[in-house]
Amino acid sequence: MEKHNPLNSHSHNGFEIRNNSGGQKKEPLLNRVYRFDSRHGSKMLKFTAKSVFKIFEYLYALAYIPFIQKRIPALDPEQSDMSWIPINKNIEGAEGIALPEEVVDRLIDLSNYRVVIDFCACRKVYTCKNYPEEIGCIFMGESAKKISKNISREVTREEAKGHLRRAIAAGLVPIVGEARADHDLLRIPPNGTLLTCCFCCECCCLSRFFKRGPADVIHGIMEPVEGLSIEITEDCVGCGACVKKCFIEAIKIKDGRAVMSEYCTLCGRCAGVCPENAIKLKLENPNAVDDVIKRITGRIDLS
Repeated sequence: MEKHNPLNSHSHNGFEIRNNSGGQKKEPLLNRVYRFDSRHGSKMLKFTAKSVFKIFEYLYALAYIPFIQKRIPALDPEQSDMSWIPINKNIEGAEGIALPEEVVDRLIDLSNYRVVIDFCACRKVYTCKNYPEEIGCIFMGESAKKISKNISREVTREEAKGHLRRAIAAGLVPIVGEARADHDLLRIPPNGTLLTCCFCCECCCLSRFFKRGPADVIHGIMEPVEGLSIEITEDCVGCGACVKKCFIEAIKIKDGRAVMSEYCTLCGRCAGVCPENAIKLKLENPNAVDDVIKRITGRIDLS
């Protein structure tokens, strides 16, 4: 089977920055965030970078227009494959599996190169008050070498694993895989050698804006852990704790009970905050870790 090569499809990039002479200044958006913050302080950062990030709120809504959706790589399901790896507290069938550590640790072990971003751009831009700004993404693979040293640092495997555990301890759920949007943000050509491990929060992450787009496109970009499912049981009392926690607004209270919509991406946040333990995550695949690793490494070369 021929592997899909994004370089042979769309060349559009929505993050070009032009200089005063009219030429293209190919500087990554994350670098711009860093420079505005260090030179002009948080007020300039908020005014400029937040305005740019605001584009994403409407970007996914464009996926409703087929003509436009096909021309924006970040909206092309064939060019992204990301998975939330929920934190295993009470996942039925996952006893003995340390999610998400087992998945991410194995990817770290397979990677030849790793960098940690010195800050979370989303939390920095939106001035997060709930989670640590200094816990940024881990990027792995040969293309991670192209990320500016101004915003990142190379780390050993053990350092990367330590960063992962600090993120989990802070309550941040990893999202792992190939993200075409990160190629655009970082100005790195998509060639199948960049793995993203992002530690997203429900209050600031750009993935919140998935709720603006059609569900089929979102599920084409977001692949759940193989064999994972979610159920709202009869123990639900309709308290609404899950509604407040859902970053994508996939849960509503209807007739005194929580109801899940087709937008659910199985991140597991709702189950973690339910005071009645009424939301159950169930894993019906003893080979789930192997299957996630196989799917991701089938798209991304980490050697």
